[in-house]
Amino acid sequence: MQQVNECFVKVKKDCFKFISSQETKRYKFKNKDKMIKSFLIPVSFWISKRVNKKKTLIIGLAGGQGSGKTTISSILTLILQKYFKLNVFKISIDDFYKTRKDRKILSITKHPLLMTRGVPGTHDIDLMLKFFKKVKSKNFKNLIVPKFNKAIDDRYKKNLWYKVKSKPNVIIFEGWCVGAKAQKASQLKKPINSLEKVYDQRAEWRSHVNNHLKTKYKTLFKQLDGLLYLKAKNFNLLRSWRLKQERKLWVQKKDKKNLKIMSSGDVINFMQTYQRITQQMFKDALKISSIIMNLNNNHQIEKIKFKK
Repeated sequence: MQQVNECFVKVKKDCFKFISSQETKRYKFKNKDKMIKSFLIPVSFWISKRVNKKKTLIIGLAGGQGSGKTTISSILTLILQKYFKLNVFKISIDDFYKTRKDRKILSITKHPLLMTRGVPGTHDIDLMLKFFKKVKSKNFKNLIVPKFNKAIDDRYKKNLWYKVKSKPNVIIFEGWCVGAKAQKASQLKKPINSLEKVYDQRAEWRSHVNNHLKTKYKTLFKQLDGLLYLKAKNFNLLRSWRLKQERKLWVQKKDKKNLKIMSSGDVINFMQTYQRITQQMFKDALKISSIIMNLNNNHQIEKIKFKK
């Protein structure tokens, strides 16, 4: 407990500063002290104990849309850097989305729903595999890694990409489908929402997505050294959080020109593309995760379970 208190004293200023940068007049974080002290510092100790200075530790962080992955991963990064003096690189699976141009080609050649970013098959999986290989290499060299701009639904220009100048001790790899497993073919037959029922009547889109999970994504997720999972109580709760997230994005962006901010209807349709895998992860992630962080209805970590 003393170590936790010492850590909290050292990191709270930076953590609070980051949290403040994420707040708006309307959206404020509650119980910040408890979130950091009772949950995120113990998780940071768990990660630090697994660090091998010669080998990069890759930690996955998964959770549904709007569950708080970016906030949690950013605070964990701050704690690991400030208190444990580790070189940490945080990246989202979202940063590896295919470009709008490439998704347009996919939507024509494979299925129209693949224009919508999100599901397995809409990321540049080969680039992700190459990235993991390079960070694990003994002969590490400078890396540049893509950065995706959701506000314009496309990648940033290359001069704005992430630059990794030294071999990280830890990589936090966050994303809504990180660690997701493929479903059985029989599970794909019945549509689970109106989007699948209307736009994927032959189950071609969901089969295409599932095949990606069976193959290259399985290879990618096998390289994780641990998985943290933010568990919401249900999909409806995630949907309400995602709507709030979109409104917040609009408030925070000063330059609203060319912004592709979604309406409430757009968000609801968009989230239907995520629903099948998200609901499957409610079951699967409980079995495969190293740490499960249960979220309450107010979007706060309620309790935490260390499994591995």
